[in-house]
Amino acid sequence: MDIMTVAVLRRIAGIAALFFIAGFSAMPCAAAPRTLAGQVIRVADGDTLTLRNARGKKTTVRLAGIDAPEKCQPFGQRSRASLVELALDRHATVKVLDIDQYGRTVGLVRIGDNDETLNRLQIRRGLAWVYARYNRDTSLRPLEQEARNARRGLWADKHPVEPWRWRRQYPRGKGCR
Repeated sequence: MDIMTVAVLRRIAGIAALFFIAGFSAMPCAAAPRTLAGQVIRVADGDTLTLRNARGKKTTVRLAGIDAPEKCQPFGQRSRASLVELALDRHATVKVLDIDQYGRTVGLVRIGDNDETLNRLQIRRGLAWVYARYNRDTSLRPLEQEARNARRGLWADKHPVEPWRWRRQYPRGKGCR
C-alpha cells in the first residue's frame, strides 16, 4: 500500500471509532429512580413544601401532576391547610421525577409508611386540579372526577377557576391585593 492509502484508511478508522464511541455515550442508561427523605419543615401552598434531610439540606418539592389554587385564590388557604395537616413536621419520602423551571424538585411525596401520595390525597380531597400539562399519573383523573361528583373542596364552587388561568388573569400575584 502506498502512503496515501494508509493515511485514508487511518482517517476512516478514526472517524468510525468516533461514531462508535458517540453511539455508546448517547445510549440511555437505566438508572434507579432517585428518592429523597426528610422532615417537612414548611408548606408554601397546596402543592409545594420544603423538606430538610438528615444533614440539614433543604429542598423545595413541588407535588407532581397537580396544581393547587393560589394562596389568595378561593380555596387556596384551605388547600394549603390540608397539606399542612397531612405533612408538616412529618417524615416524608419523595420519588423524584423532575426539576422544574424554578429549580424545584418535582415528585411523588409519601408521609411515613402511607401508601397513598400527598399528590393523590390533595386531588381526592378536592383541593387541587390534575395538572394535565405535566401529569403522568393516570390514577389522578378518576380521583378528580370523584371529588367533582361529590362536590368536595373547590368543587363546591359553581365556577372554580384553574390556577393556571388565575395566574394568567392575575400575573405577579395581582389577584392577591
